[in-house]
Amino acid sequence: MASKTVAKDIITLRGSAAIVSEFFGYAANSILYNRGVYSEESFVKVKKYGLPMLLTQDEDVKKFIANLNSQLSEWLEAGKLQRIVLVIMSKSSGEVLERWNFSIETDGEVVEKGVSKEKSDKEIMREIQAIMRQIASSITYLPCLDEKCVFDVLAYTDTDVAVPFTWIESDPKLIANPQMVKLHSFDTKIHRVDTLVSYKNDEWDEQ
Repeated sequence: MASKTVAKDIITLRGSAAIVSEFFGYAANSILYNRGVYSEESFVKVKKYGLPMLLTQDEDVKKFIANLNSQLSEWLEAGKLQRIVLVIMSKSSGEVLERWNFSIETDGEVVEKGVSKEKSDKEIMREIQAIMRQIASSITYLPCLDEKCVFDVLAYTDTDVAVPFTWIESDPKLIANPQMVKLHSFDTKIHRVDTLVSYKNDEWDEQ
């Protein structure tokens, strides 16, 4: 009698860290494209997560995100990363206009004991797809950024983490009385990522 073997997807700490850091790289590219921080012509279309995604061809930004992903993977594997925030600011005034907040919860048992978890790769991809679709549709729920903008990335880590020389201490770059939109989450069973975008409240909204 023939038997059927069902393979389960085993998620390790290193594998989960790679999933989360890669997700942030693609999410950052999508935010920079959809919020118009860089010109549409500077991006190329690729397929990822079963979706058309945009990747910057700006060499400085590519290098920045690649170095960032490498550092995030290291902190994620150590269970030391609490939050990563992509901040969009006015180039002329430095005023913070948007904060894309990715909060990270790490399964402490996995970090301490090295155990693995089980979750379908397809299920993780579906959860990430939902976030990427929300980022792509951000023009429908966020104010238009009608000035030249720049971005920065803030990392919130445990206090005992050695900070690389390429990173500097920063203020939290908060927005006074922001509007907030909670986006979808995804969970590898080792790292859970909750996404929230806060943005500057237009004056007419306050009246």
